[in-house]
Amino acid sequence: MSAEITGYAASTFVYLHSLTGDQRYLDRALAAGRFLAGAAWDPASCVLPFELDPPAFTYFFDCGIAVRGLLSVWRATGGAEFLAVAAMLGDSMSRDFGAAPAEFHPILSLPEKRPLPRDPARWSQCPGCYQLKSAMAWWDLSEATGDLAFRQPYEALLPAAMQDASSFLPGHPARAKVMDRLHAYLYFLEGLLPRAADPHCATAIREGIARVAGYLREIAPEFERSDVYAQLLRLRMCAAEIASLDRAAAHEEAERLAAFQAVSADPRVDGGFYFGRAAGAFLPYINPVSTAFALQALALWDGAAYRHLLI
Repeated sequence: MSAEITGYAASTFVYLHSLTGDQRYLDRALAAGRFLAGAAWDPASCVLPFELDPPAFTYFFDCGIAVRGLLSVWRATGGAEFLAVAAMLGDSMSRDFGAAPAEFHPILSLPEKRPLPRDPARWSQCPGCYQLKSAMAWWDLSEATGDLAFRQPYEALLPAAMQDASSFLPGHPARAKVMDRLHAYLYFLEGLLPRAADPHCATAIREGIARVAGYLREIAPEFERSDVYAQLLRLRMCAAEIASLDRAAAHEEAERLAAFQAVSADPRVDGGFYFGRAAGAFLPYINPVSTAFALQALALWDGAAYRHLLI
């Protein structure tokens, strides 16, 4: 049972409820929120494990996604327990993961909360610009609670993320690994959206969209990921006020993305989005996060109102 994926699911079901009004989606969002605030959250240790069986690690990135999922459910339902656990989890992120000023450990071992050795060859096991997506949890908590202290760690991480992003791409000699890093780099660009009115952040978003689009089109004949198409399309739509929308490019990305949606007699597969495609053949994985990103990207492209939080 993944805390991160459940956090994404909570946000996704709230988003689907906002589009359709279907009570089933709100019921599932509540179930996901209760899992995070109840079964997953350890109030004695103030920790949200990466997985529950066994609770061996906790991830900075996952915690931020869970906070944002809890806040989505709180906004939709008003349930005080969701905001309370989100705030405690946000506090633990800044307290337990802090490595140095403007740096946060990516992974801690449990129960001692000791940082794991970092692997420079794997971006997810090192601090980096991608962490800004998770740091949006602090920005959101500041808005939800009115406590400006929550915004401080986001503001502290922002310049470090900008610096790391300048050398994050391509970042690996293998082109398939560069595609993976596009996914992480898009997390960074998404994390800039709360500060999109700042000229430096707006420039980074505009230039970042162009960089990602260039690498994506170059590598796609060999390997492409549906979540990269979805994240890029969402970013184009959400940043349209600061970065002129290239409608031709967005249309192409929407068509490429839609082609990843599966049709199957198996209800677990039908409607989901394949994770990736290599040399024109889909990889045999239906990914819940790719599906969540894709449904929001295509809804935005089809004219759905932009909600101030991305899944």
